[in-house]
Amino acid sequence: MSAVLFKRYRMERKLRWLPPVPDLPEGYFWVPWDPALLAEHAEVHYRAFSRELDAQLFPSFADYFGCRLLLENISSSGYFLPQATWLIACPRECCGTIQCSSFVPRVGTIQNVGVVPEHRGRGLGRALLLQALHSFRQLGLRQAVLEVTADNEPAVHLYESLGFRTVQTLYRTPSP
Repeated sequence: MSAVLFKRYRMERKLRWLPPVPDLPEGYFWVPWDPALLAEHAEVHYRAFSRELDAQLFPSFADYFGCRLLLENISSSGYFLPQATWLIACPRECCGTIQCSSFVPRVGTIQNVGVVPEHRGRGLGRALLLQALHSFRQLGLRQAVLEVTADNEPAVHLYESLGFRTVQTLYRTPSP
């Protein structure tokens, strides 16, 4: 029996010049990190990833409680950057999330960015990324890094359109 391998890209971007954070579509608004909103981040993360390819690579993404545990672990880490972690909401619900950390001095790591399917195609992912990148720069960071599954073409194209470049190709097996 052969192991399933997922091709992933490690992408980087310098933070010297950034396009402005776009205005959100009418009815959408920013929600800054608040520990009391961890459940909302977990719900959006679950809804954004549970039926996507990354849920095969990261089985916790396919389960609400797995997403919640993941976000509890991220947000309790000494590397967590609450200033660069956001939700996007509309009157009915929260619909976009990004979580960020800094594991290496002066380098921000985008750990997860997700938009629930019903709200995709409105520029929310681009807005989340730019909001986080501007937060990184305000914190004095000089570079941003992320990993993305190569078969997630919309995400790869979004990252490339914002100046991220692939610096390494990785092959990962699903988490147990």
